[in-house]
Amino acid sequence: MEPTKGSSMALTLGIVGGGQLARMMIAPAVELGVQVRVLAEEPGMAAAIAATAVGDYRDLDTVRAFAQDVDVLTFDHEHVPQEVLRALVADGIRVHPGPDALQFAQDKLAMRERLEQLGMPQPEWAAVTDAGALRDFLDAHGGRAVVKTPRGGYDGKGVRVVADPAEVADWFDGGALLAEELVDFSRELAQQVARRPSGELLAYPVVETVQRGGVCAEVIAPAPHGAARLAEVAAEIGIAIADGLAVTGMLAVELFETTDERLLVNELAMRPHNSGHWSQDGAVTGQFEQHVRAVLDLPLGDTAVRQSWAVMVNILGGPERDTLESRFPAVLAAHPAVKVHTYGKAPRPGRKVGHINAVGDDLDAVVYEARAAAAFFAG
Repeated sequence: MEPTKGSSMALTLGIVGGGQLARMMIAPAVELGVQVRVLAEEPGMAAAIAATAVGDYRDLDTVRAFAQDVDVLTFDHEHVPQEVLRALVADGIRVHPGPDALQFAQDKLAMRERLEQLGMPQPEWAAVTDAGALRDFLDAHGGRAVVKTPRGGYDGKGVRVVADPAEVADWFDGGALLAEELVDFSRELAQQVARRPSGELLAYPVVETVQRGGVCAEVIAPAPHGAARLAEVAAEIGIAIADGLAVTGMLAVELFETTDERLLVNELAMRPHNSGHWSQDGAVTGQFEQHVRAVLDLPLGDTAVRQSWAVMVNILGGPERDTLESRFPAVLAAHPAVKVHTYGKAPRPGRKVGHINAVGDDLDAVVYEARAAAAFFAG
């Protein structure tokens, strides 16, 4: 007998948002026998193959209508308003991650306050409502600070390093801003954790991320040159946050490794994340399959790395003169061991249009393969 709605095995997964994260959930969901439906913001988005509806995710009636015939609702992004999420939960719709968790991915000030309550290591921070308060914070922290808009920023947007309050004068009309100390870090790391509604939780290996212009450019898994204790502490932080916030699905914790060898929490994402794309081909269970398993409350998959190293290199911008697809024959012939993932997006400067994964036992060789393959899509 087929499972029915409300049973432990959900038949239909609804994804709000039609971007590349939704696109990459589709194949593993199909492999698990799960139907996928997508509410896309507009026609022709990355996840168009499963887009059964197009509409505004901020409109309750639109999302409510979409959610009526799905077993579990999840997300390609964290921007669905709290009032919409809570109305869906009140309707009896299973929403994962739920609004109580998502609020801390939607509002960076709320996140900082809650992480402080949980005793998580963080940069020094303050909510600043005017130029005077920001000046006081700057004076107390060496004259420079990172200022963020609490809501809506990503890939470097909504983030400025400032030495004078005038540099964010245009932001104060939107309410309180988040001011953070300018952390002296040696590198950036990311810790991913998967958690089911019933409480099962697994951590992935901590990874090193390389940012360029505020955008993730490369990821190395596991993070090289780190003591065993580093991996243990990163996993402990990720697990404590996933449990403390009752996250369901994938959680990515972006971390700073400081020059004095501490780990500080930078930001959170409650969905599959760019820092986990390596796992599609480098881990026993990729993050997209794991997210589907987790939100459906299915047993989680092994998170171990398949070979010694996995490297992800983002394809940023894409070719200027032709299409991504036109470059496939050359890259596949030159680098038959890499995996190419593209997002169905038109090339545009700085835009994430795909990524390359490479795995192996020699880190230098794996990095070379991934970078060289990605280079075929430039220019």
